[in-house]
Amino acid sequence: MREDEYRSSGVPLEEYELTRRDHRRQKQSEESSEWARRQVEEDNAKCQADPERAERRRQAFENVAKLMQSFKKADHEIMRWRVRLYCGHIIETEAHYSYTDPLSAGSYGRRCAECGEDRQTIVTFEPIGLRGEPPKATEPVPPPPKKPTRAELERRVKTLERENERLRAKFSD
Repeated sequence: MREDEYRSSGVPLEEYELTRRDHRRQKQSEESSEWARRQVEEDNAKCQADPERAERRRQAFENVAKLMQSFKKADHEIMRWRVRLYCGHIIETEAHYSYTDPLSAGSYGRRCAECGEDRQTIVTFEPIGLRGEPPKATEPVPPPPKKPTRAELERRVKTLERENERLRAKFSD
């Protein structure tokens, strides 16, 4: 994907005044986080009461971790983004290069490393570039050999028949 196919929304390094939409999205993010936190607490309580459930959950998390590790992407497949968070701080985030913006990749919010606030929504973003350079093109793969002609196949069959007769004669003695 070429650089000009990536979307930008505002310029993170310039001054930015939060909009009503930004406030609404941040509030929705906080409400979603609170709902998820309550769900986790509820599940933790159930796991404490049921060791079998806790073991199944532990195994599921291990399986997910293994699966996620198997999806490692090469540096040239990762697009870097500069984003301004709701709190005003600017960070970098990454997503697979096939996404045109960090929001499409599911990066609605991040934990801010500067102020420590969790689930800060992204209010502006711009692409920085791929994490690494794509590998140089290798030599083209040679085309597969052409199919032999009928005459070539017939000659090969005769040669193999003669070899077969010779071997039978040798082992029959």
